[in-house]
Amino acid sequence: MKQILSMLLICALLLPGRAAAPETLRDGAIPIQAPSAILMEQETGTVLYEKNADERMAPASVTKVMTLLLIVEDLEAGKIRLDEVVTASARAASFGGSCVFLEEGERMSVDEMLKCIAVVSANDCAVAMAEHLSGTEALFVERMNRRAAELGLTNTHFTNCTGLFDDEEHYTSARDVAILSRELMRHELIRNYSTIWMDSIRGGSFELANTNKLVYWYEGCTGLKTGFTSKALYCLSATAERDGVGFIAVIMRGESAESRNADATTLLNYAFANFSLCSLRPETPLPALPVEMGRRGSVSLRCEGAEWALAPKGSAAAEYALSLPELLAAPVREGQQVGSLTVRLAGETIAELPILAAGEVPRIGFWGIFKKLAGSLIGL
Repeated sequence: MKQILSMLLICALLLPGRAAAPETLRDGAIPIQAPSAILMEQETGTVLYEKNADERMAPASVTKVMTLLLIVEDLEAGKIRLDEVVTASARAASFGGSCVFLEEGERMSVDEMLKCIAVVSANDCAVAMAEHLSGTEALFVERMNRRAAELGLTNTHFTNCTGLFDDEEHYTSARDVAILSRELMRHELIRNYSTIWMDSIRGGSFELANTNKLVYWYEGCTGLKTGFTSKALYCLSATAERDGVGFIAVIMRGESAESRNADATTLLNYAFANFSLCSLRPETPLPALPVEMGRRGSVSLRCEGAEWALAPKGSAAAEYALSLPELLAAPVREGQQVGSLTVRLAGETIAELPILAAGEVPRIGFWGIFKKLAGSLIGL
């Protein structure tokens, strides 16, 4: 008895359509000098380009993307506060390389520590925060590896929180760095630090300049982390956003800081020139569905699944086809699938999303049925 109601909401075609699903470009399609690289869209995780993206390599200070992630997650979980004071241990103060020359017993807020790690890649601050959060760096590293496993980083293993040491057991891959960077960039808080070009600590007596020069001159750059050791060479996870779409370019083992920046710029320029986000939600609100024999006469609906898809720039506008029954029979469970939304781009289906009941509608009991029948008879 149920008929299917298809509501087609079609945006006017702007230009002839192109292929809806972007293909991943391989080595040679874009002139990248580094031996390993990847380009990923931030919202959907779509990979647009890869070159030896799963090869395990030393990450140098790009390691600190994970260190930053754990700090930010603890902040947002309320386990620590930005104004909380961290006291540098003798071990933390002993670290060289990129650092702010912490002294043993020096006290600095989490806010300042986070700024030093994000802006100048301070090894001493990274160790101080690791000790503050977990008691020892070793225990913090265990957390790093557990989080890596949770994120599905199959080519990643950490032995320290800084990346300063070229340990054979300390490695990651371009793809894993992109996934990790995407997870970190979900937290708006990190942008308060990763986008700083110049700042200072200790009351202005110690100046900070971002090791990621793209923050200064690349339009829309939001971060994220540089790295260098004699083994890892020049590494970079570069993130940028324009017009509501963001991309992540990861470069591993670049020959120089200039070449890694040039490679990242090439990838980001390609992405911004060719792709945009397509909404997987029609502008028209979902209708309420009538419910037969329910304690309420209708139930509201919600769409489940991804909200965006990556599409080539200049594609035809999306078409949305909503398929729903004319009527639902009670009881209706919250979260029950009642229909589907199909999204097409240039005639190609790019998403099929379930439409779910946004509430519960119990079935009326015997007396409810009796009253309904009585009301019908009186109406006659």
